[in-house]
Amino acid sequence: MNHQEIAEILDQAARHARPTTQLAAAHQIDLDAAYQIQNLCVGKKLDRGEYVTGYKLGFTNRARMEEMGVHDLIWGVLTNSMEILNQEEVDAKRWILPRAEVEIAFRISKDIEESVGLKDITKYIDKMAPAIEIVDSRYENFRFSLEDMVADNCSASAYVLGDWIDLEENIDDLQIHLKVNRETLAEGKTNAILSNPLQSVVELSRLASKAETVIKKGQIVLAGAATASVHFSANQSIEAQIEKLGKVSFKTK
Repeated sequence: MNHQEIAEILDQAARHARPTTQLAAAHQIDLDAAYQIQNLCVGKKLDRGEYVTGYKLGFTNRARMEEMGVHDLIWGVLTNSMEILNQEEVDAKRWILPRAEVEIAFRISKDIEESVGLKDITKYIDKMAPAIEIVDSRYENFRFSLEDMVADNCSASAYVLGDWIDLEENIDDLQIHLKVNRETLAEGKTNAILSNPLQSVVELSRLASKAETVIKKGQIVLAGAATASVHFSANQSIEAQIEKLGKVSFKTK
């Protein structure tokens, strides 16, 4: 099975909410090949008229990175079809086994064309917002290897943005809560995101530069999860709250 055929399987699994078996081991897919397949999957979205709205980071929690035995972050692509409006009600049947994560979203204020260090990264960001990312693996029973995950666009599925506020630099020790039906199911602090959420944008600039990708003005970056992800289903309300940044939520039917 070639890369195009694998991308087609993953694309159909996502579009019809029908999971597939793991693919990487059976087809000897390494990390470079996994990113090639990811690009093909994203290309199918663009061919349908979607456009790139930003990027997401994976393994921004060092403990999770060690648990998976990986030594670098991974990244995926966000498109406009993934955006859910704040407080919107959506059909849970659009997903296979969805999980919610609390994240900080950053808005890029000018093109990032090369790797940028932490002391300069704020020159490229003008706004931040509380966000929820919905991750939904296209593999059966949420079981996958690193290469499977990357090929599947890092499980990117949807995201919800709260209100944008001006960027602050001191955001590395903010309290986070994730609630389902008003019950807190996950909590933590923003320092779980690479010790400083801004470091996620630094790392993305490095990864994007290596891939000859420009992070464009107006695009967003989801910095990564600060807590464990939480499963949700139909007829539930999901709310994230980040100290200083505020709340963001959505409902399912």
